[in-house]
Amino acid sequence: MVTEEDVRRLALALPETGEKPMYGTPAFYVKARWFARIREEGEVLVLPVATQEDKHELIAADPDVFFTLPHYDGHAIVLVRMPAIGEQETAELLADAWRLRAPGKLRPLVP
Repeated sequence: MVTEEDVRRLALALPETGEKPMYGTPAFYVKARWFARIREEGEVLVLPVATQEDKHELIAADPDVFFTLPHYDGHAIVLVRMPAIGEQETAELLADAWRLRAPGKLRPLVP
């Protein structure tokens, strides 16, 4: 189980990352591009993924953790139930999302 504070700590540990609100909730940015956001419910993390196929694979592999809503249909964005996921997997998901959104010159900073 991860909390909002865990997500904040893990996200802000990534290079050139900052926090500012998006839709009134905490969101994390690398430079000017968001890579993670906590939804209004407080226990749901919003993350971009590389493709819609990746999104559907995550949901199919572990629907207790990953899901989507109609609002995100057609977008390569997955929702994560924070109480159902561990810290290590959250750190990996955040790093993957960061890499997707980081400028090319920063990407080598996170293996």
